[in-house]
Amino acid sequence: FLNLLSNAEKFTGPKPDPRVLVRCADAGGEYLFEVEDNGVGFDMKYAGKLFGKFQRMHGSDEFEGTGIGLAVVRKIVEKHGGRVWIESRSNVGTCVFFTIPKEVVHV
Repeated sequence: FLNLLSNAEKFTGPKPDPRVLVRCADAGGEYLFEVEDNGVGFDMKYAGKLFGKFQRMHGSDEFEGTGIGLAVVRKIVEKHGGRVWIESRSNVGTCVFFTIPKEVVHV
């Protein structure tokens, strides 16, 4: 969550009305989590690269970071049997979704 919230905060920084939403829903045998922002977004044709190590959509001169955050998210989510994906539109925002099977969550 820290990586996803940090990204959302970072990429909404240039917006005059930054917004970050966090949602969780019961999706049958799993929980569906969403972290959505109204930040700078990106072109979805590059989405497949984002979960790789050291992959960035924006230059380090625009936004700080190493390009490892989403790779870490993917590794953790998949290690727990979940899935992770992203949807975005340039200059509109980004939403990162991930699932965690219910049998993994101990409430």
